[in-house]
Amino acid sequence: MTASLAVLRDTTRFISRGGVFAWAGLFLLAAIVAMAAFAPLIAPYDPLTQDIVNRLLPPSSEFWLGTDSYGRDVLSRIIYGARVSLFVGLVSILIAMTLGTALGVISGYIGGRFDAFVMALVDLMLSFPSLLLGMLVAAVLGASLENLIIAIAITEIAPFVRLARAPTLVLKEQEFVQAARSMGCTHQRIMRVHILPNLIADILVMGSLWMATAIRTEASLSFIGLGVKPPTATWGGMIREGFENILEAWWLAVFPSVFVFLTVLALNLLGDGLRDATDPKLRQRD
Repeated sequence: MTASLAVLRDTTRFISRGGVFAWAGLFLLAAIVAMAAFAPLIAPYDPLTQDIVNRLLPPSSEFWLGTDSYGRDVLSRIIYGARVSLFVGLVSILIAMTLGTALGVISGYIGGRFDAFVMALVDLMLSFPSLLLGMLVAAVLGASLENLIIAIAITEIAPFVRLARAPTLVLKEQEFVQAARSMGCTHQRIMRVHILPNLIADILVMGSLWMATAIRTEASLSFIGLGVKPPTATWGGMIREGFENILEAWWLAVFPSVFVFLTVLALNLLGDGLRDATDPKLRQRD
């Protein structure tokens, strides 16, 4: 609770230094989340209802963002597609954050051969581009929502391992950790009570930034057919369909791409603001 209040206070101080972009990212992300949460109330049409008579209609007063090749309302599908993108991004990054942080702390604390093995594995994972690694995992597991989350989570674990390991190497040699060890505290308690709380702020900042990458990866995997199967509305799937009809219906690819861009932009603005708010060098200026 104290750490959360400290981050909130530091964020407010950052805003006073001209962090309007961080607030813009927060409000934009909140609007997208609200759009996804209240999709049944906001969407003008059922995203799965087909109407061949009204197929490939351009944006109009009736269909604000046009219709697709099956006559489905593009706006409604974008609104419902936000649910899939945000859910996949959030769950996958939570899995990666939990596993990566735990593995990084344990690796840095134990050291030795275990640390060398973990870092060799991390280096191997980082040698693959995240999208390529996600494609390999998704292709092996198959196209489904659960497998998509697993594939993206695997691609995001390595950065959190490195982020948690580096400060753990320093913290385990600090006097307060040595004092806890001399008092008989177990290794598990030292890692959980004395080391992990000092990493939370950096982990949360990294999580917001990498969630943007997770959403981008989800859209890319859906674009190449390794995401959620049709007819479920996803931004990547809509972009793929729009690419197939780009010459006769430009709006099919443009509008979902805009929402992917806005979501990634919001997360990056928010992450940059949180990073600056928790930077010790900036806090010393206040």
